[in-house]
Amino acid sequence: MRPVDLARGHGLSTQAVRNYEEAGILPAAERTPHGYRAYTPLHAQALRAFLALVPGHGHQTATSIMQAVNRDATEDALRLIDDSHGQLLDDRRTLQAVEAALRDLAPVPQERGDTFIGPLATRLGIRPATLRKWENAGLVRPRRDPQTGYRVYSAADVRDARLAHQLRRGGYLLEQIAPLIAQVRSAGGVAPLESMLRDWQARLSARGRAMLTGAADLDAYLRARDRPGGGLP
Repeated sequence: MRPVDLARGHGLSTQAVRNYEEAGILPAAERTPHGYRAYTPLHAQALRAFLALVPGHGHQTATSIMQAVNRDATEDALRLIDDSHGQLLDDRRTLQAVEAALRDLAPVPQERGDTFIGPLATRLGIRPATLRKWENAGLVRPRRDPQTGYRVYSAADVRDARLAHQLRRGGYLLEQIAPLIAQVRSAGGVAPLESMLRDWQARLSARGRAMLTGAADLDAYLRARDRPGGGLP
């Protein structure tokens, strides 16, 4: 099989196929007496496996998986896959924590007026020092009273503090919570985040399905490699 045949069959350029071989994504091709690459059905299976792995695991991890398989380090490839599945599980748990935190906020009427650090800490059942720590981490951004210098928490600040409190109770670190609070602020509140969460859920589901597809094609490639002669029937 010529490089152009392999490339056309997968909607790629011949240079892309050569690059994949040089990167170790494809096994090394034999050369004709004139020095041209000669690909086999096994190379086509390897390319299908790689292209199927990318949507679920990302280009870098898919590359590392194929490189491990092609150097006969299948256990390394399987560990990479396990790590990728573990990351997906962590992402699902994060989404669930955010959804739970937002549900807890939803029934509470919109906060009105401003408050100070002591009353807010009492309302949340935490110490004022905790609110100051959250401020340093960017989770809340109270303004200062120009005359007294006291922290003044607006309704939006109270909302952010309550969301941070829920996520902290869920075991999340401040550096994990900060980007989520930023999303709430940029969305203008909690309600607009519902569509973002639905999109997040859809992307996680698509990633999980893509991992299944990639696993099937990778398994087919591994089976092909195990056959006598390393080829396909």
